[in-house]
Amino acid sequence: MIVLDTPAQINGYRLLTIRQGLRSECRGFRLTAKGPSCLSIVRKEFGIKARNAEAALPLFEALLRERGLLE
Repeated sequence: MIVLDTPAQINGYRLLTIRQGLRSECRGFRLTAKGPSCLSIVRKEFGIKARNAEAALPLFEALLRERGLLE
């Protein structure tokens, strides 16, 4: 079992979940039925200018690499 108890760890997990949601949206699925899509979250919170999930995914992954969440 993994325990995420600091705000930085929780936010890192959230960002990785958004990344997985973008990957699902590239395949035609939604992460949730209600609420905003992962693409709209990425556009709004991180200012990524992309028209679709396929274009946003590499840009978001580059942002995660800068923050040290991806290798």
